[in-house]
Amino acid sequence: MPKVTIYTSAYCPYCFSAKRLLDKKGATYDEISVDGRSAVRAEMRDRAGGRNTVPQIWIGDRHIGGCDDLYELDGTGGLDPLLAA
Repeated sequence: MPKVTIYTSAYCPYCFSAKRLLDKKGATYDEISVDGRSAVRAEMRDRAGGRNTVPQIWIGDRHIGGCDDLYELDGTGGLDPLLAA
């Protein structure tokens, strides 16, 4: 299973939803909080091509995007193969 990284904030419902889907899929992930950490948020923004909202999710080196992007990928059948790679 490739490394999954998710940048989050403590009170973000979209972050909870994305983590719930990853948990349901049995994926382990590195969670990085951006709360009160402007340098970490800037790092996330740079990695995400300017996107500043959380969550931001990567599977391996592939940037998935946010929560809606993750659910869309799952809905089209693309999430399971990425997690199994």
